[in-house]
Amino acid sequence: MSAALSFDNVSAHYGTRKALDGVTADFTAGCVTGLVGPNGAGKTTLLRTALGFLPAEQGGVQVLGMALGDWSREALARSIAYLPQTAEAHWPVLARRLVGLGRMPHRAALAPLTPQDESAIDAALSRCDARQFAGRRMDELSAGERARVLLARALATQAPILLVDEPAAHLDPAHQLQLMELLREEAARGAAVIVTLHDLPLASRFCDELLVLKSGRVVAQGTPAVALSDATLAETFGVSAVRMTAPDGLLAPIIPWRRL
Repeated sequence: MSAALSFDNVSAHYGTRKALDGVTADFTAGCVTGLVGPNGAGKTTLLRTALGFLPAEQGGVQVLGMALGDWSREALARSIAYLPQTAEAHWPVLARRLVGLGRMPHRAALAPLTPQDESAIDAALSRCDARQFAGRRMDELSAGERARVLLARALATQAPILLVDEPAAHLDPAHQLQLMELLREEAARGAAVIVTLHDLPLASRFCDELLVLKSGRVVAQGTPAVALSDATLAETFGVSAVRMTAPDGLLAPIIPWRRL
């Protein structure tokens, strides 16, 4: 499996504050990689740097084997789908129309939706258990319902790279599990999925790899069992954890148990 997104010794700043500090990491096609770490660790910043929203002041970012700076904005929008942490939609637009925005990179400005676009929209709504909201206004939906529609918009793009920032925050437990299953489906179709999570049980249960960040630096990277070692949990999060025994073929969740 090849790296769809690569960081080579990348540093970035917000003003005078260093937000990423020499980050080197590969994100592989066909895998779900979780970004975990305490608040302010640099998880969202890493995603913003991958999109070119925050320029790298040192090092380089490659997308699908090409330097980030060599991509046009239009081509990059077809190659990377992004669901930001602060994504919201309180205006009176129909949910289906909002999901249709995910198809914009695939068509000319003001061009009508094609049958392929309509099919992608239908599939994304169904996969996010949001088809029943298609004809409702976004400002009439609950936070969790809006979150599902916004995820459908990202999935409708059908991009080879999917960046998702804290998508589980407003979801009930059943839809959190559905979300993670969807991300695994995206990886199974060949996408590189990078998702930021504060929920370590979800991250350890569903992610193929984890990148652990603290103060903008990479603390650990590898499978959940390797990346969330006792030493890393203590150093990065200040907690100890209980390690579950899962049925054969399933990743075992790691549950934070007590503060140190």
